[in-house]
Amino acid sequence: MVQGWGGGFGRRSLLRGAAAGSGVLALPGLAVAAPALVRGGRPSAAWGVQVGDVTTSSGVVWVRSDRPARMTVQTAATESFRGARTWQGPVVGPGTDFTGVTALHGLPPGEQIHYRVLLADPDDPRRHSEPVTGTFRTAPDRRRDGIRFHWSGDLAGQGWGINPELGGYRIYEDMRRRDPDFFLCSGDNIYADNPITERVTLPDGRIWRNVTTEEKAKVAETLAEFRGAFRYNLLDENLRRFNAQVPTIIQWDDHEVHNNWYPGQLLDDDRYTVKDVNVLSARSLRAFSEYFPIRTLRPDDDAGRVYRVVRHGPLLDVFVLDMRRYRNANSPDRQTDDPQGILGAEQLRWLKRELSRSRAVWKVIAADMPLGLVVPDGAANFEAVAQGDPGAPLGRELQLAELLRHIKHQRITGTVWLTTDVHYTSAQHYAPERAAFKDFEPFWEFVSGPLNAGGFQAVKLDGTFGPAQPFIKAPDRANTSPAESPQNFGEIDIDGGSGELTVRLRQEGGEVVFSKVLQPGRVGQ
Repeated sequence: MVQGWGGGFGRRSLLRGAAAGSGVLALPGLAVAAPALVRGGRPSAAWGVQVGDVTTSSGVVWVRSDRPARMTVQTAATESFRGARTWQGPVVGPGTDFTGVTALHGLPPGEQIHYRVLLADPDDPRRHSEPVTGTFRTAPDRRRDGIRFHWSGDLAGQGWGINPELGGYRIYEDMRRRDPDFFLCSGDNIYADNPITERVTLPDGRIWRNVTTEEKAKVAETLAEFRGAFRYNLLDENLRRFNAQVPTIIQWDDHEVHNNWYPGQLLDDDRYTVKDVNVLSARSLRAFSEYFPIRTLRPDDDAGRVYRVVRHGPLLDVFVLDMRRYRNANSPDRQTDDPQGILGAEQLRWLKRELSRSRAVWKVIAADMPLGLVVPDGAANFEAVAQGDPGAPLGRELQLAELLRHIKHQRITGTVWLTTDVHYTSAQHYAPERAAFKDFEPFWEFVSGPLNAGGFQAVKLDGTFGPAQPFIKAPDRANTSPAESPQNFGEIDIDGGSGELTVRLRQEGGEVVFSKVLQPGRVGQ
């Protein structure tokens, strides 16, 4: 067991120390090129560190080396690392693009954990890197300890990449200063189908200037190109600083591969020589598993999955969905029988089972696609759950109806849906008295994003599940740049005393544009 765990340190002072310690992550020449793999000297971890899927007693630490190296992690209660515990990680090499993870177990609940990662030459341990430090807080095991987390998605989309003149991905610094316990990224972590060019002319004549890399100069098709797309975002200092002190829960959506993709699709896109989406998605999932610390997904595990539940103490369980890998083909979506739907039959069974088992006060369902927003795919097909027919459930809506009926009849309390995808922010309340399908209890769905991508106009609502939209904030034209339209993130605060859950939709800079307080212990809201 780790010695010397204890209280007496304020979280904010610890975070200041972590921010200062992240100075070793600076990448020279960031505005023009990514750092190359250098073979001489000692290993380096210039891409920073991350921690993911943190629970009351565990987490997963990630690092990338610049050459083959043995990964070692040390954890301690203080920045001095007195009484540190050492965790031997893997030897990282080209098979995982020099990335590696180390799982931590037996950590104390509700405590600030300091960690540092060392990379050593596998043949000469004396040749090791400078330590790269980070910090995170384990989930509390007592209900009276409250929780704060953020969510958003959509990063480097539509050609809007890292712009040093605007300060890069500034929204990550806004979120870091809000001191969340973790960040839920709800998909589109990259835009594999959106190349990044050096400059883009804005409608008013201003020039947007991007950091560029060779891999992001074209659409991603090879494994190396997908890896480069994930690596691109780590060139941003705001994101690396954020990663060093805010744990993540990561899911994926379509742009990790290609816009609106589904299994079995053959692309009609002249930019691609590889047309088989199954080949592209397998390569993307491999790179995705290499570049994020996800406990159910490993590069060498073909049975790994993105969908999972992350238990964050007695107040919160986060149910992370994969609405991409198991879906049926996009279509007009009017079928009256649809067991595969958008989740696949097995994932739906898993979700119903795990929701029934959950004893958390709040069950956040992290959906990478919205429920009642009509997201088209071309002139006749649809991309998400809704298809615009306000009558009885059809197509993918049948799975949602089955799930909502299960939640009602099993008396599952405290469900809240969070999503991104549409590149604006809004709040939807669903109620049976307004709906064509009535066998469910009311619930809320909150939408945020983008983090750094084009903003888009609002889409229509589908009346099947009776949505009302008390708030929406969206641009009035397509693909407004981050220089023209504020980017968005959502914030959840769960009070440890009352159990109340407060949702705040925030925009870049931290301004609250909408808030809603939900009461615990209810089936629906």
